[in-house]
Amino acid sequence: MQLVVARIGRAHGIKGEVTVEVRTDEPELRLGPGAVLTTEPSSVGPLTIEAGRVHSGRLLLRFEGVRDRTAAEALRNTLLIAEVDPEEVPEDPEEFYDHQLIDLDVVTRDGTTVGRIAEVSHLPYQDLLVVRRPDGGEVLIPFVAEIVPEIDLDAQRAVIDPPPGLLDDSQAEIASGRAITDEDS
Repeated sequence: MQLVVARIGRAHGIKGEVTVEVRTDEPELRLGPGAVLTTEPSSVGPLTIEAGRVHSGRLLLRFEGVRDRTAAEALRNTLLIAEVDPEEVPEDPEEFYDHQLIDLDVVTRDGTTVGRIAEVSHLPYQDLLVVRRPDGGEVLIPFVAEIVPEIDLDAQRAVIDPPPGLLDDSQAEIASGRAITDEDS
């Protein structure tokens, strides 16, 4: 199975390094030196990672054959794709690969349907589940145990315990002790 593991950002410095938007929980495995990745667009790759390092909280990569800023900038917005065994699972039972989470139904503890996971967003400070609502809207759910206490891959669902306001703004106002009245309108 092919999975997008990163997107190349802007060039960094003059020696061919690029910033990378990581889209995998295991960058040290998927984006390590020697990894050969296919690309989208395919005409850019395959690319072999020569070296990597973290600088100011961002992953920087250097690819074989990319030696200057011009060549690095030409890679901008390229998706890096790794071949992953679909049966592979993380060692820690509390960890999940993105492809395991995509398309899971999302429900609250009382069984109320919230939507379906469309994407997992890996930000430097927090992983977020991007959930498409039945009405076509979208909600971002912080992927932490307090809010997502259960992932059941067999049942294909994620159970959430959302704090007030996460799913509905009116919940936040009621929880804060300020209910909207006719006088407010």
